[in-house]
Amino acid sequence: MKRIAVLTSGGDSPGMNAAIRAVTRSAIYRGLDVIGFRRGYEGLLDGDGVPLTKSSVGGIIHRGGTMLRTARSDRFRRPEGINEAISRLREYDIDGLVVVGGDGSFRGAWALHEQGFPVAGIPGTIDNDIAGTDSTIGFDTACNTALQSVEKLRDTASSHDRLFIVEVMGRSAGFLALEVAVASGAECVLVPEVPFHLEHLCEKLHYAKQRGKTHSMIILAEGVMSANQLASRLKDTGGYEARITVLGHVQRGGSPSSFDAVLASRMGASAVEMLLEGQRGFMVGYVNQQLTSCPLPTAWESKKPLNHEMMALVEALSI
Repeated sequence: MKRIAVLTSGGDSPGMNAAIRAVTRSAIYRGLDVIGFRRGYEGLLDGDGVPLTKSSVGGIIHRGGTMLRTARSDRFRRPEGINEAISRLREYDIDGLVVVGGDGSFRGAWALHEQGFPVAGIPGTIDNDIAGTDSTIGFDTACNTALQSVEKLRDTASSHDRLFIVEVMGRSAGFLALEVAVASGAECVLVPEVPFHLEHLCEKLHYAKQRGKTHSMIILAEGVMSANQLASRLKDTGGYEARITVLGHVQRGGSPSSFDAVLASRMGASAVEMLLEGQRGFMVGYVNQQLTSCPLPTAWESKKPLNHEMMALVEALSI
């Protein structure tokens, strides 16, 4: 290999810039040229590639978002889009591509792999829903961002004897909600993977009120229902009036935590090393504190299990 490319795709997550920096500098250290494609696969199709140098990635390790920006591309999902992307890569004399993103981004990378092009994936998503890795880039930072908000809300909740519903991101996975619930000492967590019973939730709130608890906090993953819907159902069923906070995209922003900055740096460097060693169509993972690799389809073919021990912990510690 003489030249590789890197792009970020799908939703942004804190630590993506650290991954771009690591890919770039590791490749240059090994004598390779690096091209960065802006706006993900859409930018690749448009030929929006720029040379990345040691200097151009300087000072970005602690910046949130992605310097290469990101976008979704309907064109890339079509067979002609895949062929056009490979033509663009050949046009830039690219020998290998590193994709930073989630399972949707990896599906695109796998389509390139099936056409014979060398690709590597680095898992970057705050949802932490990628199988084959214990943690994804951005998850730790998003948890800390949400936790800071919940801690501030608890001050208000205890001052005014309020019930608060905090809606966090997670359309199909509850990893973020569960982590925040345990760390914040929330009374209840609702996640897409576990069916919940409204009557049981009302009974729990009633019991807490009976024993003199002045406030309660519910952490809700957006994939279960909206905070407004849950508040309405609690009002109708149990007579509980809840205040709502929807954290939204604030969870994606901000400087990466030290854990995410280090994880992204290690994954970026390993992606380059593994490509040079001859690995193809793989994702860099982090399992039992060690970097590993697995086939890209692992990201969407295997369902990453939720930690039910932690679910039980929320129940046990909120008595």
